[in-house]
Amino acid sequence: MTETIPTSDHAKVWQMLLGHEHKTIFSALPHDPRCQICRIPFAGFGGLIGRAIGFKRWNKNPTLCNRCVDSMPAGGIEIDTAVLFADIRGSTALAERLGPSEFAGILNRYYRIATDVLASRRAIIDKMIGDEVMALFLPLAGKTYRRAAVESAIALQHAVNDATWEGEAPRIGIGVFAGVAFIGRVGEENAKDFTALGDTVNVAARLQSEALAGEVIIGEELYSENSDLFQKVEQRSINVRGRQQPVNVHVAPIISR
Repeated sequence: MTETIPTSDHAKVWQMLLGHEHKTIFSALPHDPRCQICRIPFAGFGGLIGRAIGFKRWNKNPTLCNRCVDSMPAGGIEIDTAVLFADIRGSTALAERLGPSEFAGILNRYYRIATDVLASRRAIIDKMIGDEVMALFLPLAGKTYRRAAVESAIALQHAVNDATWEGEAPRIGIGVFAGVAFIGRVGEENAKDFTALGDTVNVAARLQSEALAGEVIIGEELYSENSDLFQKVEQRSINVRGRQQPVNVHVAPIISR
């Protein structure tokens, strides 16, 4: 008979996984990129060692390893999280102009750029769906995880803008918001997925939907903590469905339209 693990113990495990930066025996192995939790490398000599002992990238998320995800307990934890959403503006029209194959090439290039930018700043890439990327910045990435989210938004705008594209180049809008979110495994018993839920996630998605090409829209608190990263901003209030009060934000034009 399988022993049932108390819910309180699950919470302790999640706190251990996500609540602080990890230094493991794998941290000494070269080189990046590596799993954001156990720090096993995915490339180079360290990656060869990792694969030899059964560690590999999780097929649903390039920033986590299969062993860490498989060992995650049920449930999750409410924890401070910075959430970033990035989306290609005008993607429907772009896909119509380019055709399916060429548009797929644009998306693949965009995903590679986003993965490089976000993973280098220790984000957990939650989803890549259609033309949208969702990333989480948690305490396990170190004390400056909130700042890393803002830096990633700026860097991603520049990386997409500066990349060499075959044909028409995409333009993206980004929303970043921070607060308490539920992070854990959700879904049916045999199809649980690691993700983030809650008001913080919903607001970040809404901010992204309001961002024009080249813009980053950032929540007021997160902006106040990182205002030195911006030269020009516009204050604005955005209504979010289900919220009684509008969300105060700062809009930064990172790339000129």
